[in-house]
Amino acid sequence: MSVIIEGKGLTKSYGNKASIFMALKGVDLSIEKGESVAIVGKSGSGKTTLMHILSLMDKQSAGSLYINQEDVSRYKGKQLDHLRNEEFGFVFQQFFLNPRDTVLENVALPLKIAGVSKRERYERARKALKAVKLENKAKNKGTDLSGGEKQRVCIARALVGSPQVIFADEPTGNLDSNTGATVEEILFSLNRNQGITLIIVTHDKELADKCDRQILIKDGEIITGQ
Repeated sequence: MSVIIEGKGLTKSYGNKASIFMALKGVDLSIEKGESVAIVGKSGSGKTTLMHILSLMDKQSAGSLYINQEDVSRYKGKQLDHLRNEEFGFVFQQFFLNPRDTVLENVALPLKIAGVSKRERYERARKALKAVKLENKAKNKGTDLSGGEKQRVCIARALVGSPQVIFADEPTGNLDSNTGATVEEILFSLNRNQGITLIIVTHDKELADKCDRQILIKDGEIITGQ
């Protein structure tokens, strides 16, 4: 395997000289292509901050971040947006679906933002919906779906750009155990069958145990699993 994401000395601080909070304290880690990794820790440990930095949704205060061996620490604006949209897909605890749009339109949205033609983006969105077994819901509105179906739509939306990495932040946190198990199986099957790297932030020990590796973070520092 090759390393797809690597962090060296990642630090994140908030506040000013009078009152500084160190959310991350010089974190080193590497994640290999095709791995499934759980980032675990108590609330306030820094796990979500770490995910936001690894996924280019936030910028570290110090340290270096490499994506496919490329140092992206100095990337800004459109460079960052382009890399994030090309390489990553996102699944959150909250669904963030536009209730006025159809399921197909919600899934196709990242491609619309990227300037992909309507015909191509809808074709790719239908393929993504088929991967999560929701092709029959393409014309439904988001409000017509169950919680599990909404999360599967979010996975389809994460898939539509053919990402190398899917970041999932508490992806089953709002679901009952049976529905959560279905969502988990979809995520891990994408990891196994398509080689998509899966990075999950979770409090759920059972979900974390299904990953290839766990990274335990406490008070902004990695304790195990570097």
